[in-house]
Amino acid sequence: MRKRTEAQASNNEPVNADRKDPVQRLPSQAKAEGRVSYRSVLTTIGKCLLVIIFIPPFLNYASLQREGQVLLPKDGHMVDVGLGQKMHLLCKGKGQPVVVLDAPTGMSSDVWLHVQESVASLTMVCTYDRMGLGFSKRQMQNETTGTEKVWGLSTTGRMVDDLHRLLQAAGIAKPFILVGSELGALNGRFFTHIHDVQVSDLVLIDPIPEDVFEDNQWKEYWWGKLVPSLQVRQFSAATGLSRLLIILGVMEPAVTGENVSEEVIQRQKYLLSNPAHQSSAVDEHYFLNESAAQVRDITKFKPLSSRTAVSVITGDSFDQEIPEHLNQMVARLQKKFLEESYPSANHIHIKGADRRMIYKKPSAISQHLRKLVHQRQAKQQSE
Repeated sequence: MRKRTEAQASNNEPVNADRKDPVQRLPSQAKAEGRVSYRSVLTTIGKCLLVIIFIPPFLNYASLQREGQVLLPKDGHMVDVGLGQKMHLLCKGKGQPVVVLDAPTGMSSDVWLHVQESVASLTMVCTYDRMGLGFSKRQMQNETTGTEKVWGLSTTGRMVDDLHRLLQAAGIAKPFILVGSELGALNGRFFTHIHDVQVSDLVLIDPIPEDVFEDNQWKEYWWGKLVPSLQVRQFSAATGLSRLLIILGVMEPAVTGENVSEEVIQRQKYLLSNPAHQSSAVDEHYFLNESAAQVRDITKFKPLSSRTAVSVITGDSFDQEIPEHLNQMVARLQKKFLEESYPSANHIHIKGADRRMIYKKPSAISQHLRKLVHQRQAKQQSE
């Protein structure tokens, strides 16, 4: 019995040793399992990041391709302006003189919606998208107009050349009334000084004085705050984040209201999500000082013809969302340059308005343009 017991004991020793080993191996196994778990978490996070990084831009790009065709205004035309370029032109109404509207910096022609519809009951009113904005695509890098040797991209000189070719290709009757806001006002001044026989009336809305970029505080605001904020919007559009923000209601179109159609709302959302449009908007703001310098040079080189009537429309401030001292500075410089450049201009003040007046207080602008159209039509009839 003792031998059997000892044998059993001797036989049990390895069994007991085996029973102890799993307990001894628990720490190492836990470490291994921990490493596996940590790797799986990192893998999951990596997959999620890949989805976040690649899926939204892909979906945004696919949506843009479809929307670019569907949302093109039904009454609009893609006009071949030569050299493989096409620009979007939208004309409403019939008659003369034709009114041509040029939008503010970085904005599409939709901002003129209310003004165009009001004045179109009297005569033809045309809006257009500058190259790179809206539905006017940027020129391919291997194509050239020759003007970039003189005027840089996204500057007034180049835009005026584009506009001149557009109006010629579209057969717009001359002389016409040319209306511009902000950068559009710089374009209008440049165009009118060169092609003065084509413009009967020049209307400047919130014109930007050339000297404004000589002020350090303005330069700090423009390139230190405004341009970087637009670059963030460009990046947001490129990554598809803008589309998500629009869906969530965080980002909204500029032109809204009961009288704005759903088509216009969707078109603005399309442009907010479009990195090409946002890139051109950044460029127009970035090179605005160069545009102002071009206008200053051309107005000195070729004074405006006395046949062209000039009117200026401003509000209480340039921009209600910027510091008051900057608004006062712009107002002071506006007054100075108007006295020096257009001393006989008809100055119209709109109470409670700023640079957003063309779509927030359009009735005052429409009223002035309708008055100009009536005057020119009466003159044409008398002749």
